[in-house]
Amino acid sequence: MKENIIKKKSFDFAIRIVKLFQHLQTEKREFVLSKQLLRFGTSIGANVEEAIGGQSEKDFFAKLTIAYKEARETKEIILTKNRIKNNPITNNPTFFIFFLGLTYL
Repeated sequence: MKENIIKKKSFDFAIRIVKLFQHLQTEKREFVLSKQLLRFGTSIGANVEEAIGGQSEKDFFAKLTIAYKEARETKEIILTKNRIKNNPITNNPTFFIFFLGLTYL
């Protein structure tokens, strides 16, 4: 049987996401975005697997579309994390005090 490249790449990606999640949790002490990253990043492969086992062509494309959306969400979480990390405004403790004050208004 021919190897399914999408299945292999999404599985390898999920492994990398789990390792990144573990790093973010233990080394960087980042708990919120890392959980979202884990959820979105590992669901890509699950949806690809569901697409492969789809009952119809319509089901196949629906599951593959969900996998694509999860990939986009994963990308956005990574970009968000990078923007926060590299932004001197958001790295300022005063910013977080201000932000937390806004969230409780």
